Amino acid sequence: MADMTKAAARRKAPLETPTDLKSNAVRDVTAALNVLLADTFALYLKTKNFHWHVSGPHFRDYHLMFDEHGDQIFAMTDEIAERVRKIGGTTLRSIGNIARLQRVEDNDAEFVDPYDMLAELRDNTKDFIARMRETHDLCDEARDVATASLIENWIDQSERRLWFLYEASRSDRIG
Repeated sequence: MADMTKAAARRKAPLETPTDLKSNAVRDVTAALNVLLADTFALYLKTKNFHWHVSGPHFRDYHLMFDEHGDQIFAMTDEIAERVRKIGGTTLRSIGNIARLQRVEDNDAEFVDPYDMLAELRDNTKDFIARMRETHDLCDEARDVATASLIENWIDQSERRLWFLYEASRSDRIG
């Protein structure tokens, strides 16, 4: 009977991962990372939407670029969520949770011109980078160097995507 009581108590125990970060730092960094995670999922889905629906003379180039970008963005989701868990927080649990937190606007249009796709993803990526920098500052304040380090890598990856989106969006308009 005692074993069953202990097992029942363990099932009800909160998810607590030991960390030396202060509880307010865990709370604040977790909250910021969960919003960043929601944005990451929203940006991923928009990128895949454009990958699936791009058309026109540069179809192959854009289709492949959006697919590559989508893979890179999706890879961030697990890293962000696992970082939240490593510091003792809990993470997103549903599409509804993502929708409530995301700052990246959805695009449900039937048709989007390829140049508009590039411009929209470029602007979303630029905003995404700025938000990661804000989260990095919060991590610095919380002395969470591991999360700050991950964010630095994500910023670098995102800046590369921004560069590609920028250059692709101006290719036919400068010649």
